[in-house]
Amino acid sequence: MPRLRLVTFNIAHARGLTPIQGFTSQRKLQLNLRKIAALLDRLKPDVVALQEIDECSRWAGNFDHLDYLRVHASFPHTVFGINNRRVGLLNLCYGNAFLAKHPIRTSETVAFGTRSVGEKGFLYVELDVAGRCVPLVNLHLHFSSRAQRLAQLERLLTWLREKHRLHRKLWAIPPIICGDFNNPGTGDDATASLLSHLSDYSDYVLHPVGGKTFPSPMPSRALDFIFLPSGCREVRSEVVRSMLSDHRPVVVEFEVA
Repeated sequence: MPRLRLVTFNIAHARGLTPIQGFTSQRKLQLNLRKIAALLDRLKPDVVALQEIDECSRWAGNFDHLDYLRVHASFPHTVFGINNRRVGLLNLCYGNAFLAKHPIRTSETVAFGTRSVGEKGFLYVELDVAGRCVPLVNLHLHFSSRAQRLAQLERLLTWLREKHRLHRKLWAIPPIICGDFNNPGTGDDATASLLSHLSDYSDYVLHPVGGKTFPSPMPSRALDFIFLPSGCREVRSEVVRSMLSDHRPVVVEFEVA
């Protein structure tokens, strides 16, 4: 059975721990991205789900962060899922992305709204892992409103039901779902709601089992999660100690049954 290592990481537009976006030079942004690439080289993931990554934004150095990571971390396959695009003087373009060692068969981006700034969404891919189709969802939810997060989850679940109807015979396992859930833990919020609804498809398990991810210097909140279906076996997970963003990355390793 093939074994996979997956990392989910909100990289905060590569600004590191700088609290205000737009006050970091291109040189400093590129240095931080090289440090993130070095971290990924140490973790040796097969696939990386990134949130808050810029394609070419004025406030983030006006260069393609995903391509920069692809080169410095040596990933052959990438895909962007842009949730925010604003042209003109501000020039913003950012969202979610995947880096992968395995070929990406297909991808689809869903933004939760049409605003040009601050919108969240999810990116779906199907990976070709030793001839098996492994589906993944990279999700970023609203940062402050529980009502908004639950409405966004309903949008995801509606989309997932249709995708399951059309694609389930192609999948080796039900979709793995990961990302930044922006809720204060696993109680009565997005993570608990999603875990309950995903039981329609499989017996999902939430990772990491313990450990907080935000803010990275002294984490007090669990915001970043990976939902694995029952077809993922021999699972190991951890929160990685890192201060290259205000979030800490989460890594899981598992066998695809």
